[in-house]
Amino acid sequence: MTIWLIILFGGITTYLTRLSMILLFSRWKIPAWLQRALRLVPAAVFSAIIAQEVFAPSGKLNLSLNNARILAAIFASGVAWKTRNVLLTILIGMVTLWVFNWLM
Repeated sequence: MTIWLIILFGGITTYLTRLSMILLFSRWKIPAWLQRALRLVPAAVFSAIIAQEVFAPSGKLNLSLNNARILAAIFASGVAWKTRNVLLTILIGMVTLWVFNWLM
């Protein structure tokens, strides 16, 4: 029963947090400079999450070429830059990671 209360409380808290921002910004006009800054937040958060997994997969910084994740990230970045296709980028990144893990 306790776990269900925790899940329910977490869901309500998340919902109210997001709702408060929606209600707040529906009443006030957001300044243009803030709109420009907020557009960059998802990319910054995503980059921070990915960078830790690529450069420190075991909790220690590994910048050597023996880190298959760096090589796979380089390939996936090239695919993303050339094609702008998210699914193809993920597919190439995963296949490249598997191949480099197998080779190393």
